[in-house]
Formats: sequence, C-alpha cells, structure tokens
Amino acid sequence: MSEQPRRPRKPGKPYRRPQKDPVRVLAFEALRAVDERDAYANLVLPPLLRKAREKEGPEKFDTRDAALATELVYGTLRRQGTYDAIIADCVDRPLREVDPPVLDVLSLGVHQLLGTRIPSHAAVSASVELARVVLGDGRAKFVNAVLRKVARDDLDGWLQRVAPPYDEDPEDHLAVVHSHPRWVVSALWDSLGGGRAGIEDLLAADNERPEVTLVARPGRATREELLGEEAALPGRWSPYAVRLSEGGEPGAVEAVREGRAGVQDEGSQLVALALANAPLDGPDRRWLDGCAGPGGKAALLAALAAERGAFLLASEKQPHRAGLVARALDGNPGPYQVIAADGTRPAWRPGSFDRVLVDVPCTGLGALRRRPEARWRRRPEDLEGFAPLQRGLLRGALEAVRVGGVVAYATCSPHLAETRAVVADVLKQYPGTELLDARPLLPGVPDLGDGPDVQLWPHLHGTDAMFLALVRRTS
Repeated sequence: MSEQPRRPRKPGKPYRRPQKDPVRVLAFEALRAVDERDAYANLVLPPLLRKAREKEGPEKFDTRDAALATELVYGTLRRQGTYDAIIADCVDRPLREVDPPVLDVLSLGVHQLLGTRIPSHAAVSASVELARVVLGDGRAKFVNAVLRKVARDDLDGWLQRVAPPYDEDPEDHLAVVHSHPRWVVSALWDSLGGGRAGIEDLLAADNERPEVTLVARPGRATREELLGEEAALPGRWSPYAVRLSEGGEPGAVEAVREGRAGVQDEGSQLVALALANAPLDGPDRRWLDGCAGPGGKAALLAALAAERGAFLLASEKQPHRAGLVARALDGNPGPYQVIAADGTRPAWRPGSFDRVLVDVPCTGLGALRRRPEARWRRRPEDLEGFAPLQRGLLRGALEAVRVGGVVAYATCSPHLAETRAVVADVLKQYPGTELLDARPLLPGVPDLGDGPDVQLWPHLHGTDAMFLALVRRTS
C-alpha cells in the first residue's frame, strides 16, 4: 500500500511548533487550579513559582518572570467580572457555553491587553501561542479572533460600551466597572454609607495589589531590625508594623524565617493591640484567643502577654489549624498553650479570662485585595451560614470572660450582618455588658467614624476592612 500523501502546506504558512512560554503557562495553571479545585491563588501560586525558580535551563524563572506571572494571575482574578462582560460582547454564544480553560486563556489575554503595558500585538501573539500549547490549534484560532476584537479599543472605551449607565442602575454600573458582584457592591455601599465617591474609592482599592506588611513580635524582634531590610518602610499605624515595598520578599527576612516576625496585615495588628490595651477592672493574668487559627493574632497576643507575665490560651476548633497556631507561637518566651477546642462549647470554666479575642469566620469581604477570587465564590446565602457560628462564638467569649474583663469581637468583613448586627443581637441576651469606645485604642488612626466600634477600610487606612467591637462584662 502506498503511503498517503501529506496535506500540502499553504504557501507562506509553514508549520511551526507551538513555543511554550513558561510564565503564561504557569499563570494558566494557577487559574485552572483556582477554578477546578476552588483553590486560593495565594496558596496555589507560591509553590508554582518556587518550582519554576528551581528549574534549570530556559524555563527557570527570574524575578521579573515571577512578577509578571503574579500580575497575570491576580490581575485577571481581580478584573474577572469586567473581562467577562467584555468577552461576552465579543463572542457569538453565552459565556457559560465557552469552555472554562478557553475562558481562562481569553481572560489572561484581555488582562494583558487592557490591564498592563504589554503592547497589543505582543499580548495577542503570546495569548494565541499559549492557546496552541494548552488548548490546541482549533481553539487557538477562536482565541485569536476574540482578542483581535478586544484589541480594537482600550479599557475606558470598553467600559462605556458594556457597563450600564450609572444613572439607570448605579450598583450594576459599579459592579461592571470595578469588577465586583452586584450584591457585594450593595453590601459594601450599605456598610460604608455616604455617596458615590466613597464606594468607588473602596472598590478601586479592592483591585489594587496590597502591600506586604510584617509584624515584629514584641520581645522577639524590633521594628528597627526589620527596617534594616532592603525595601522596608515603617507601618502607618501599628508600632510593630513594617511595610515591604514592591519586590520585597518576606521569606528573605531573617526574623520572618526564624518566626520572630511574621506577615500580618496592619488592621489585624491593630485589633490585637486594641484588646491588649483596653482598660480592665481587676487583674490581668489570663488571656484567651478563642478562634485562633491560623495564628497571626495569637502570636502577637502571646508576645504582648509575655511582656506582662500573662498567660495566653490559644484555642482553635480544627486540629490542623491548631497545628498552624502552634507553629506560629513556637519560640514565644511567655507562658501559653494551644488546644483544639470549639469556642461555642468552651472547654474552660466560665469567667476564667481577663481578655478574650474572637476573630470569627466570615465571608472575607474585607480582604478582597488579597483573595480576589473570594468575591466570585461568595453568595448572599453564605451570610446565613455564618450567622449562628458568629453569634455562638461571641456568646462563648462573653461566658469565658470574668466580670470587669473585656471581649474583642473582630471579623474581616464590613458586612453589617456580620458586624454590628451580630454584636447587637448577642448583647440583648447579656444585659450585664457595655460597649467600650474602641477608637482611642487605635491612636493616630483617622476616619474611625462615630464609634463605639471601629471599621477599618482599604481606601482610608490601607488595611483590610477589619471590624472591631470591644465589650466589657459589668455583671
């Protein structure tokens, strides 16, 4: 049998093997993990980058490669809603009918076109090449056609086309322009209050890359030591905070590697400091972190307690998270203990503690800068799931604290259903309590509202949107 003749190549289009771009392939793999496994980018990306740095040869990453891969992943996730609206305008089928891997390649391409300084021809070419490698030639043609349509205009031009007019539907307009689900826009606007400028500033801040902030754990490291590091700047509000400017690597800091310092948002530091400095009636010997995982606030509280000769009990329901707490506290000089226990069903006697912190599980709407994929995963009904746990943990904390002691209720969400509503509902059941004004315990921090509780904001304070209410037991 004679050999079948090869299909003749078209003149001027010789066959070319797809060229693998390790940066964009890694970014694609990270997005697939986020989509397929409900993983978080901040957990998926570091090991991928570490593995890429360890490779030998042309696929080994340098600092610029790692920075570009990080920008592609986080930028694409943050602007996913906006990019979906633009892609939907460029395809002839509902977006749900586009295969998720194809949509990931398209989104990466749109971000390069509209969200970076990469030249349009290079963004399209690199994205089509990525499609050939991970999807095949047929789908690469589809990617090429869509991205060439996107490249005809800039981001502002596209937003004028795909975003509803503000006057007709303010929340839907802001949702598309600032890439947040509509229900999240509505919830944040309610929590923030005020006019259009404030909510636009907040939504824009959610789409900015957050600084890396370190905490110097008292008695183990000093801020001056951390400020000796390259690219280090003082924190804005916490006396223990140091910010790393762009490119600063926490893992390169000796005190972080040794556990004497840690990575911790300045808002979280302020919550721990406010509890530690709240005025008490009576002794100050026993502290409790009733919801301690993964251990950042517990490590700071343990260091502060050690300076006063106080004991800290760090409790976390999930055993694996209790293990993270134990690692965070390892090396602390003062007396402490880590246990796996349910804060809603205390394993300690009522009235055992002078200071109690409960940083409750929540929707995480205050940390969308750090976990941009969370905005697309959360649903309004999630609030109902968290509500009983949040109230149970606050009740457990009020039972654990003695008369004259103080409880700090904290959460990384500004949603009113997770903040003031929880505190108001629970305190109705505990008439022998009073809310303390938390604002004086955050000295120098502006724009803290009318009190007595405190709501921090990314656009006003440069922190995650942490909420704090301080409650004293009076009887």
